[in-house]
Amino acid sequence: MSRFRLPLQLSLFDALLEPAEKPTAAPTPLSQAPAQPPRPPAPEHPRLTTLAPHAPGTVDHRHPQADREILLGESLVAYQLKRARRKSVGFVVSADGLVVTAPRWVGQSEIDKLLREKSAWLLRKLAEQQERRKRLESSRIEWRDGATLPFLGEPLRLVLNASGASAHLQSIPDAPAGEPRQALHLALPLSAEPQQIRDVVQSWLQRQAKQVFEARCQHFTMALGVTMKRLSLSSAQTRWGSATADGAIRLNWRLIHFGLPVIDYVVAHELAHLREMNHSPAFWEVVRSVVPDFATARESLAKDVLPPLG
Repeated sequence: MSRFRLPLQLSLFDALLEPAEKPTAAPTPLSQAPAQPPRPPAPEHPRLTTLAPHAPGTVDHRHPQADREILLGESLVAYQLKRARRKSVGFVVSADGLVVTAPRWVGQSEIDKLLREKSAWLLRKLAEQQERRKRLESSRIEWRDGATLPFLGEPLRLVLNASGASAHLQSIPDAPAGEPRQALHLALPLSAEPQQIRDVVQSWLQRQAKQVFEARCQHFTMALGVTMKRLSLSSAQTRWGSATADGAIRLNWRLIHFGLPVIDYVVAHELAHLREMNHSPAFWEVVRSVVPDFATARESLAKDVLPPLG
């Protein structure tokens, strides 16, 4: 019997710490509040701190629920402040912006001081999120004839043809460099509504995902000497995959947008849990034994932007 109690399920993000769309957090230690007697709550400050006029070239980072703001360098950062039972001030940078969570006994001046101390890190993360939002918007799919979307790491063109057969792939001969080399032909009229086109394409992508994932799982179960009892697709927003101790594997169908090296990493990662239900050095050696360059694939999962399906 193992000396350790192991979790029944592990997510790929237990290892990554950040999914493509997961916030970045940086806790900042503070001295603990005295136990006796408790300090009274810090007085409430105006919802938005009044600042001097912005310097030329100021870049704003504004959270939708911002109730505080501070000037960090030349950037005005409007953030949401939450009070909670905790011993330190925490910073979370997500697609929405900055959220600061602080104990009730920490005053606003102390929070401002910590924000300035962490300003380089905060501004870098906010800029990364801002750039990611721009890339996300530029990747948005227009559901129409001639639109493109990523499939197995390559651009795929959509072709609407009401008189054609059901959804099927065709190669595009003599495609110029940088242009899609494959087209997905859909049995839809040119007047089809965007939602109808999206639904047909999504259904096709999910069928392709199941076929590809089954083939890769079969390959890696043999390579790792493990037994997978069940494979299912997920539509999770923050997980690429998960594994349970009874041999059930779940893989996010949107992995089909990535190239095979990335898919192989996620498949191998989850199947490796059937030998090591943890993220210990021994687990990573199991992954490395079948995917030696897994770090590159993991970086792609963290940085690459998938097009919104809406």
